[in-house]
Amino acid sequence: MPHPGDPAPQRWTAEDAFLELLTDTLENLERPARGQFLQRFFRSIAQVDLSEAQSLDIWEQVLARRQELSESIGQRITLQAALVDVLSSTNLLRLPIIMEYEEMRKLQINAATDPLTGLYNRRFFNDYFEKELNRSIRYSHRLALVVFDLHRFKEVNDRYGHPQGDLLLQMAASTLRKCLRTSDYAFRIGGDEFALLLPQSDTEQAAALSRRVRTAYAAAIEPLNMGVPLAFDYGLAVYPEDGELQEVLIRVADERLYQFKNHGPSPISGPAPAVTRPPAAAVEKREVPPAAKPSISPVQVSGAASPEVERRRWERVSLATTRAYALIGEGVEHTARVLDLGYGGVALETSRPEDFEDAFHAVLHVPILPPVRVSLRRIYKGQAGSGHARIGCSFVT
Repeated sequence: MPHPGDPAPQRWTAEDAFLELLTDTLENLERPARGQFLQRFFRSIAQVDLSEAQSLDIWEQVLARRQELSESIGQRITLQAALVDVLSSTNLLRLPIIMEYEEMRKLQINAATDPLTGLYNRRFFNDYFEKELNRSIRYSHRLALVVFDLHRFKEVNDRYGHPQGDLLLQMAASTLRKCLRTSDYAFRIGGDEFALLLPQSDTEQAAALSRRVRTAYAAAIEPLNMGVPLAFDYGLAVYPEDGELQEVLIRVADERLYQFKNHGPSPISGPAPAVTRPPAAAVEKREVPPAAKPSISPVQVSGAASPEVERRRWERVSLATTRAYALIGEGVEHTARVLDLGYGGVALETSRPEDFEDAFHAVLHVPILPPVRVSLRRIYKGQAGSGHARIGCSFVT
């Protein structure tokens, strides 16, 4: 008999109930009969022709995937969801007749993200780290790993309670998102532990970003008047200088985090001398040509200490030879080519520079990455050749 406070029983749709019944029935069939039935079953629901052996193999994958997703999310996943996931991942689902796409999308997001902060979770960190490290090895690129934790976080939890601790974790996640480049990934890998993966970043760049995260978080929590010196401590490791294996890089980063917490910053992970730069950290760092050159029209950034911007320190990735493009404006007024992309901003090529306002929205379509909506501020305009203009833009948080 159910009692007050018990979780509500899971409600099955007709399709879910049928598949659960099917599972129980198949367990009692001999393997040849099971293979014949599944062969017809997959032909019926997904319009694919498989052999009996292939059908049995796919079915075993579905059962294993359901158990894996259920353990990851912490609640029972329907066989329908696991079935769609396996068929779509093996390119066998040509007709989405089993499950709505949005339901599948939500399932995929839940399996990869941390519910409190919205960052990617530990499991996704392990998978993505392996893939990104293999890519760096293949193309001889650097890869930086930064691990963070919140200094004296337990003391905050003990003094103010877990709801306040949860708020501080969410603020930490928000800080990480605001400080990252579009190519970087942030993860929550433990209670108050976070990690960043920074493709094509060296030690200096990773350390500079880590200092920026630490400073930004201190500013974000200052109005809370915690009474506890809460702060982001960090340690970093870079492939290939610090190691070529995933476990080695994690160990090195953890050791440097431990050193930071107990002995202060090291020459590798600690603060560097202050750099004179405009407060708008997202401004693209370019050397502005003299005003005598009419082809360049610098636009002074609001809040900048000086109209001159120092030479760019974070190199950009050239996308001129790819099909990268941007949809400009709220209503997709026109498109522009993406010439290069970096931490601070993006350079666009257009034949209609007069359409670009000082501040505008865009959706960037870059190979490998999903489309991303950004807010941009126009910084400069120059000639790009063939009658086109190059528009340099900074990201606006």
